[in-house]
Amino acid sequence: MADDYNTRRPHQSLDMASPADRFAPVPLEEREALPLRLPAALAAAPSLPPDPPKPERVLPLPPLAPTPGAVEFDRVVPASGNLSVEGKQFWLGPARAGVTVTFWVDHDVIHLLAGGARLKSVRSHLSTADLARLAATGGRPAGPPPLPAPQSDGSAVEVDRVVNAVGTVGLAGRQVLAAEILAGRRVTIRLDDTTLTFFDPETRELLRTRPSPFSYAQAARLRGARPAGPPPRPALEPIRAQRRASNTGVIMVAGQKVALGRIHAHTTVTVFVADTTLTIEAGGDTRTVTRTTTQPVRSIKAHRPRKAAL
Repeated sequence: MADDYNTRRPHQSLDMASPADRFAPVPLEEREALPLRLPAALAAAPSLPPDPPKPERVLPLPPLAPTPGAVEFDRVVPASGNLSVEGKQFWLGPARAGVTVTFWVDHDVIHLLAGGARLKSVRSHLSTADLARLAATGGRPAGPPPLPAPQSDGSAVEVDRVVNAVGTVGLAGRQVLAAEILAGRRVTIRLDDTTLTFFDPETRELLRTRPSPFSYAQAARLRGARPAGPPPRPALEPIRAQRRASNTGVIMVAGQKVALGRIHAHTTVTVFVADTTLTIEAGGDTRTVTRTTTQPVRSIKAHRPRKAAL
C-alpha cells in the first residue's frame, strides 16, 4: 500500500509525478551517521543538581531508667522566696526569686535542684495519692536520685566540726552556714566539687545540704580532711525536741502552742515533730495532736528556767 502511494500514484502537487520521482531515499550509511534530532517540545531538560546528601541519623541516647514511684516537677520561686508543695513550705530566699527549681520527690525524701545542682534534701511528707496528683499535674517519672554516688577516687573529703551558736561552722578561715537548729551540735561535713553535706557523724543521718564554695583542691587542704565515706541518707524519724511548760502548762514548738494543763507546769517534756503531727511525752503520758504550722523546729533543747536576781 505504501509502495503504491510513493511510486505509482501521481500527485497533483508534484505536477502529476509520484513521490519516488522527486525524492531519493538516504543511504543507510548516511542515516546512521546523522545525529538524532528532536523537536523543541521534546528537547532534553537541563540537568538538575544532585540531591544533597541526607544527614546521618543520630540515634538519641536511651533515657535513664526512672526510679519507681518517684516524680519530678518544676516550680518557679516567687518573690517571697518561699515555695509550697502539697501543704509544705520550702524556704529558698528572695535572692532566688524567678529561678526554676526542680523537685525530685518520693515517699522518703525530697530533693530540690537548680541548674542541675542540688540545693537541699528534706524528709518527704508525701503519700501515694500526693505523688499521683503531682504526676498528673505536670510531673514526670523521675530518674535516679541526685544524691552523690559513693566516691572511691578521692574526689570528696569529710571533716568534723562543731556548729556555733549562730548556726555556722569554720572552714578555711570563713564562716559557712549550716543551720541555726544545729547550734552546738557536732557534725561531719562532706565536701565535693559542688555540695556541702552536713550529717550526723554516728548515724550518717543527712541534716542539711548547701552549695560548696570550695574546689576539691581547697577542700583537701582543710584541717582534719580525710577521704569521704558513703553518702549520707535522709532520716525518716520525726525531729525530737524538748520544751519546758509555762506556768499554765503551755508549750510552743514549731510556732504552734499546745496546752498540756497546769499539772505539767514547769516540767520538761519531749516532743516528736513529724510533718503532720506533734507527739508529746509528759510525765509518762503520751499525747498526739495535729500539727497546724509548717515552721521549722528552731530549737531542740528546752530553755533553762529563769531565776530572779537576788
